[in-house]
Amino acid sequence: MSAVSGLGEAARRRVLVVLCGTEITSWGVLFYAFPVLAPAISADTGWSVAVLTAAFSACQIVAALTGVLVGRWLDRSGPRPVMTAGSVLAVPALIGVAAAPNLACYFGAWLVVGIAASGTLYPPAFAALTRWWGSRRVAALTAVTLAGGLASTVFAPLTALLNARLDWRTTVVVLAVIFGLITIPAHALGLRGEWPRVARAEQARQGDPGAVARSRAFIVLAAAMSLGAFALYAVVVNLVPLLLERGQSTGLAAVALGLGGVGQVCGRLGYGRLSRNTTARGRMAIVIAAGAATTGLLAVIPGPAALLIAAAVLAGSTRGMFTLLQATAISDRWGAAQFGRLNGMLSAPVQVAIALSPWGGAALAEVFGGYSVVFALLAALAALLSLSSMP
Repeated sequence: MSAVSGLGEAARRRVLVVLCGTEITSWGVLFYAFPVLAPAISADTGWSVAVLTAAFSACQIVAALTGVLVGRWLDRSGPRPVMTAGSVLAVPALIGVAAAPNLACYFGAWLVVGIAASGTLYPPAFAALTRWWGSRRVAALTAVTLAGGLASTVFAPLTALLNARLDWRTTVVVLAVIFGLITIPAHALGLRGEWPRVARAEQARQGDPGAVARSRAFIVLAAAMSLGAFALYAVVVNLVPLLLERGQSTGLAAVALGLGGVGQVCGRLGYGRLSRNTTARGRMAIVIAAGAATTGLLAVIPGPAALLIAAAVLAGSTRGMFTLLQATAISDRWGAAQFGRLNGMLSAPVQVAIALSPWGGAALAEVFGGYSVVFALLAALAALLSLSSMP
């Protein structure tokens, strides 16, 4: 049976449209709303932004670790029950964040949000598109990540607008309602359809998932992707203090960070051509090498502002390609059989590295007395990873 049997062309397009819409909403509410609300939460509660960020990072780590179990459920039952359950759970979890009377309850609510996020963010969407779109998966994955890239564009200003008129607790409740109204029916109704069995040849190509996960190839891939993710994503949050260190204004630093999102979109648009003309190992080496180069530029360029912004956009394009590199790493090497389980195992350390990268970059800056040295170290790490990944 074909990896894309079970859904006709119209149904596959319906799934793609649904996931584009729900990924914008999921990333917007579960991820991008927090940095907008953090100052207001801190001012109202007296809890430091650092402590609030620790709760948010713990949420991302829980999502990564829970993703292993979610991946197994996906392989067995398909994305509809998984993503619907994640959407249903997220609503009371967000309301718990809004209603938290103390820091312990606040942390606990964010941990539940992390469980919900494991069923609604990219990994389950990637599994759905990989199985249903088969050999055309790169185009579908590119479309959904392009949509996900718009999440901050839509929900950061929406969150700010709501918080300008409401207190932060009411804002979170409103966002939870928006999230539920959009994603619950979309996942429950829009992801219906036969979850295709994988052909025997595909299963034989992959082999036993447990054996694959214990293999040297998988372990090396997970280590390289995790270290690469740390090197690339530490740049995101630490870009603003780097530019401030270079004498740039906070406003310009925010513009550079925002234009990095435009770079992500451009990088994702170019990934299809890269995928067609390189091997799996070759494109991993190319993407991580590009990350080393762009991070190195940020480390050494003192100015002017236009050059720093251009380097930030290039760094964003590398992160955009890295998202699709992660989405296709398993299917490119082992096929679509048991994709959910193996992708969950790969995503766990990668997402933990991403969650720790903001803190790691800031901690290194304190040790070395500045962000320029940190960016140089991150560039060197990425360069070494690129060389080790070369075919």
